[in-house]
Amino acid sequence: MLLSELMKDWPCTLLKGSIRQKINGITESSECIKEGYVFVIRKGTVRDGLDFVEEALIKGANTIVVDRVNLDLSNIPSEITVLLVPDSSLFISYGSAKLAGTPGEELTIIAVTGTNGKTTVSHFIGQLLMAAGCRTAIIGTTGVYMNGELTETIQDSMTTMPAERLHPILRQCVDRQITHVVLEASSLGLSSNRLAHCPISIGILLNIGVDHYAEHGGKQQYIEAKKRLILLAEKLIANEDDPICYEMSKDSASKPMYFSVAHLNGKPYPADKLKESSFSVLGKHNEMNARAAICALLALGYSYNEIHSKLSALCLPKGRLERYSQDGVEIYVDYAHTPDALQVVLEALCAHASQRVITVFGCGGDRDHEKRPQMGAIAAQYSTHVILTSDNPRSEEPSQIILDILAGTTGFPTPIDVLLNRKYAIQYAIRIAQAGDVVLIAGKGHEQTQQIGDKVYHFCDMEEVKHAFFEKNRLD
Repeated sequence: MLLSELMKDWPCTLLKGSIRQKINGITESSECIKEGYVFVIRKGTVRDGLDFVEEALIKGANTIVVDRVNLDLSNIPSEITVLLVPDSSLFISYGSAKLAGTPGEELTIIAVTGTNGKTTVSHFIGQLLMAAGCRTAIIGTTGVYMNGELTETIQDSMTTMPAERLHPILRQCVDRQITHVVLEASSLGLSSNRLAHCPISIGILLNIGVDHYAEHGGKQQYIEAKKRLILLAEKLIANEDDPICYEMSKDSASKPMYFSVAHLNGKPYPADKLKESSFSVLGKHNEMNARAAICALLALGYSYNEIHSKLSALCLPKGRLERYSQDGVEIYVDYAHTPDALQVVLEALCAHASQRVITVFGCGGDRDHEKRPQMGAIAAQYSTHVILTSDNPRSEEPSQIILDILAGTTGFPTPIDVLLNRKYAIQYAIRIAQAGDVVLIAGKGHEQTQQIGDKVYHFCDMEEVKHAFFEKNRLD
């Protein structure tokens, strides 16, 4: 595509060079630059794209896009084109869609947002659609699935991928005759315009809890980020039981559809209705997740009877109450990394367990500090025994994160152990567990890595569980 063709429907000012450049791609990451690429400079919270212009030019970028005036461009060669746009994040969203041939316009796209449950609801919707005979893709934290097959993993566990990665995947979906795409819409993805040029047929608001406040600058900014989905979606589905979601839904241009613990789309829908349909996933929170998925299919025109006949197909995605059993001990690996998520998972396991509930968890570094004592209190309240360990400490001192969590456990009689090494914490939990006990390993779920300082190591909770049983039986 010629740069002039990309520019013609977007407000741009030519600062330098020619608009006759032939462009082969667009990116905001200097690591992804190839010959003939457009490099879009965006100022991030940690780094400024301006610092990587030289690297981008060495790798073959022929066009630089900026959204700030009065920048020193004297070091950029004359044969390089420089464009000024009002907003770099919107431009890369637009440009990515355009270069991919606007594939979203050929798909029915359902976007799911919420503090908790995005992955599960996305997979539930995808499973129901596939059971109904639709060729379906699911895009989110656990990877890209096309018709149930994992085609791409997301190494950085990014919930909503950048537009430059998303639109080529949507093009693949069209090429593979996919008709429906279900994607997770994170607050960070929405606030940074990653979905700005992704036509969304149905948007779903699940819940608003404590997460990512620090990255957005506060609770209200986090809520405002989530509200962007309302403006993007043609139809809206909202959790009527969540007061913030309910208030947010009133801003929808069309009449929202609601789900709650008692109703679906304004009709009574008791828990027995789910059980009659062979729905067998553990936890009341997953019953709510199923209700959200049912609403999505109702919004697409399916009848209650058609949907109910498919509910037995629902199963939890990887890392969501993922179960492993050995020697009479049940182990559950779950992604729960917020207070709300940890509480609903522990409530489900307490109702299910015949003996003790042992919880292994930590909190991520460089993230919301205020949730740490809250999670400590929840773990101490619902568990028989708590083992605190490292999650992804990142640049923070792991022992300080533990101290923050411990602040919430005062006043509870629950025994609490601390093992900073997550591998050893899991081994210890397996060693002390007895037949009939349930062990929850929370926080990382499907993740295959652990970040300590600036190093990223391979680490999988479920792999460590199996290895711990092997070691325990070998020593015994």
